[in-house]
Amino acid sequence: MNDKHEAARAALEAALAATSPGEGPAGNGSPGNGSAGNRSAGNRSAAAESDPDRPRSRHRRKTPGDPQQDLRTRDAEPDPYDVARQIVLRQLAMAPRSRQQLEDKLRRRNCPDDVAAAVLDRMTVVGLVVDVAYAEMLVRSNQDERALARRALAQELSTKGIDPEIAADTLDGIDEGAERARARQLVDKKLRSMHGLGVEVQTRRLAGMLARKGYSSGMSYAVIRDAIADSEEYLTD
Repeated sequence: MNDKHEAARAALEAALAATSPGEGPAGNGSPGNGSAGNRSAGNRSAAAESDPDRPRSRHRRKTPGDPQQDLRTRDAEPDPYDVARQIVLRQLAMAPRSRQQLEDKLRRRNCPDDVAAAVLDRMTVVGLVVDVAYAEMLVRSNQDERALARRALAQELSTKGIDPEIAADTLDGIDEGAERARARQLVDKKLRSMHGLGVEVQTRRLAGMLARKGYSSGMSYAVIRDAIADSEEYLTD
């Protein structure tokens, strides 16, 4: 065996002795004799393997635990900014949110206001929290799925915490002709289940339905009047 191999072997034995409890220079019964201590440990291990009835040594090397658990143990105080980021990302993964909704969520989780502001500012810069885009999405979805009109849409935006100026700009983009067409579709569908009722009853019920969806009274009565006039029930030969 050449000198390099001998040196490497000695270094390995010294490292093993230093990491073995109760042995080697760090604390065995034979100070300064790491190799001898290591050979002694090897002999005891071999004897334990050959004799299953021999009691196991109390000194056993600990199995490494979960790194995340170890991290939590070492750092009992988590970074509040990281906690806030994780809360925001989980909320956005479930559904789009306005900044106000996210602020309310962080406040309920006892996140300091300055931390919440810093995290949400960063999310805004990278495009994850954009109230203009959220307001436009909210308006489109409520028009398509619920046929809501301007007044009801304004209430939805306010409930979600959208800034009044952003809400006004978003609502200004609504096409009045398209809104009237949605109102007419609602009325035509409802009229099919109202055969046999008087015109006054039909008008009152249809006006109430459109009012709940946010249509103005002027548009509602104009649409209802035209729909009833076009209804087969009232067409004259």
